[in-house]
Amino acid sequence: MITDPIERASRWRRRKEARPGEILEAALACFAERGFAATRLDDVALRAGVTKGTLYLYFPNKEELLEAVVRQALVPNIEWGEALLDQPDEPAARLLERLLRSWAELALSPAGAIPKIIVSEAGNFPKLAHFYREVVVDRGLELMRRVLRLGVERGEFRAPDDFDNAVRCIFAPIVLAMLWRHSLGRHEDIDHFDPEAICRTQLKLLLDGLAITPAASPSDAPIDCAALPSTASASKSRPHQEG
Repeated sequence: MITDPIERASRWRRRKEARPGEILEAALACFAERGFAATRLDDVALRAGVTKGTLYLYFPNKEELLEAVVRQALVPNIEWGEALLDQPDEPAARLLERLLRSWAELALSPAGAIPKIIVSEAGNFPKLAHFYREVVVDRGLELMRRVLRLGVERGEFRAPDDFDNAVRCIFAPIVLAMLWRHSLGRHEDIDHFDPEAICRTQLKLLLDGLAITPAASPSDAPIDCAALPSTASASKSRPHQEG
């Protein structure tokens, strides 16, 4: 039992600072399990170990809660990629590999459920769909477009006939892996859409097709999560209920 009022106040401040992150982790878990429409804020509060009133102090409604989940879980990955390309010291093939591996690592994290959540609810919540398109999809596509153009300008890549659809084709396998893992993949004993395996195969196909000179084969080593931008952490045990 803490009797020192200074220590007790300090611990309370630390707990208060951590609370928004705990709520967002709980929200992501609930949205992934039940979908956005079926998740109640009471469910999120219970999982986070806070009262519903406390949750409202940070997130006034469910839509803003999901937007905050996206900003915490996905946007840092995009910002990392943008910073990577602002100082492109590496060959375009290596930049392409690093970006794809970062998304494969994301697919293996709890954040990999977000595309399925958005796709499932886009028709009923168009504002959320527009937000996701603007904040995640458009920026992610632009990242890949920049890599392809950089490789062409440096004489490393062949110029695709259609840049926009080439970029979509690059993203499609990883997005499919994310959607599959959180839908039909839940009912399979074998992971037929393992993001790591898809990433390795996709890189080889891309570099074989794009590179003007033979590119070094992408690494077969498992993805080094520590070297990539942090994503939503794995689910933790639920903290005690508090106000």
